[in-house]
Amino acid sequence: MPPAALSIHLAIGQAYAWSVFKPPLESALGLSGTASALPFQLAIVMLGLSAAFGGTLVERNGPRWAMAVSAVCFSAGFLVAALGAATRQYWLVVLGYGVIGGVGLGIGYISPVSTLIKWFPDRPGTATGIAIMGFGGGALIASPWSAWLLGVLGTGPSGIARTFLVMGLAYAVFMTLGVLLVRLPPTGRDAPGAHRTATASRPLITTAQVSARNALRTPQFWCLWVVLCTNVTAGIGILEKAAPMVADFFARGPAPVSVSAAAGFVGLLSLANMLGRIVWSATSDLAGRKHVYRLYLGAGALMYLLIALAGDASKPLFIVCAAVLLSFYGGGFATVPAYLTDLFGTYQVGAIHGRLLTAWSTAGVLGPLIVNAVADARRSAGHTGPELYTTSFFIMIGLLVVGFAANELVRPVHPRYHEPPPAGARAASPTAPKGAAP
Repeated sequence: MPPAALSIHLAIGQAYAWSVFKPPLESALGLSGTASALPFQLAIVMLGLSAAFGGTLVERNGPRWAMAVSAVCFSAGFLVAALGAATRQYWLVVLGYGVIGGVGLGIGYISPVSTLIKWFPDRPGTATGIAIMGFGGGALIASPWSAWLLGVLGTGPSGIARTFLVMGLAYAVFMTLGVLLVRLPPTGRDAPGAHRTATASRPLITTAQVSARNALRTPQFWCLWVVLCTNVTAGIGILEKAAPMVADFFARGPAPVSVSAAAGFVGLLSLANMLGRIVWSATSDLAGRKHVYRLYLGAGALMYLLIALAGDASKPLFIVCAAVLLSFYGGGFATVPAYLTDLFGTYQVGAIHGRLLTAWSTAGVLGPLIVNAVADARRSAGHTGPELYTTSFFIMIGLLVVGFAANELVRPVHPRYHEPPPAGARAASPTAPKGAAP
């Protein structure tokens, strides 16, 4: 099952390498930094919306159906974007990559996660980390591959179009492997964990079940919504603009950052993003979700403060702090499905997770908008170097403080939101299919 999940997430994780396309698109089509971020922002918005509205369909139709829909939409989005680049119609790039591809992102994101939780009920943090690690690592492949394709095929409109075309066809083949491999675990007596007695080993881990509808009525859901939104906003602001940001930051120094070095920086952040997803989510199985989120949000604010105060004085410090921030960003994504399972049980956790990803949609707009709008305004005022980003870094610190406070407010879910005790042995199993009638 992990290879099936990774085949989907390694593909759709290409979204994190979008910053490699920003400079060529800005040059070829005369776009601003804010405009060139629009396909990425819209893709993240559609990811959250399609996950929220499609979560119930994923539970009902199964992971194979969901992965097939994801493969079709994600690959078709590249093909439409290729047509837009070739004809210099930027709205087609936005429609293809942002809207159509974004639907593929959302449906493909949640289906492997909920499936792996069913296969590995004892280690939900590790299980979700395995799947979501692929999403973070997708840019590790896509960033150098995109840069190489653009170098070979050209950075003009036709070269960008051919690059989109090649990537769309390659991802279609790769994602099909996951569609063919995926399986649901057996149910009943043969289900994973069926012969173990479920116990709540920590205060925030429940043995009860909460439906997706009731979860939306709890303060815990909305506290986690704020936690995820602020953590994602802080990370995605760097990730979306990683390549031009590192070049701008050290443009006044004696050793400016080259295009290839900037692409390497994107790859390094992708590696940190990927490793953070498996390392921090596995750590949460031992330390607890609330403690790990304290680390993400508290230490994340400290990393931003160090970058803002150091400026361009130390390139290694900038790289290390950015890598740590991206590890927390990835870890937050990988840990939140297990956090939801702790609070709401396994009954409809896939649908609950999909609804929570609307926080990602919001952050996908806020993060790039804050960083790009501030940088564009500061550049218009004649500023260069770190001054382009210092204000946005302090905004991120404030958001992380808000997220830290929201995490502190998380408490066990009140019993009035729990599902009634099941009436049969099948429903009594903690690994019964999510969405099954109680």
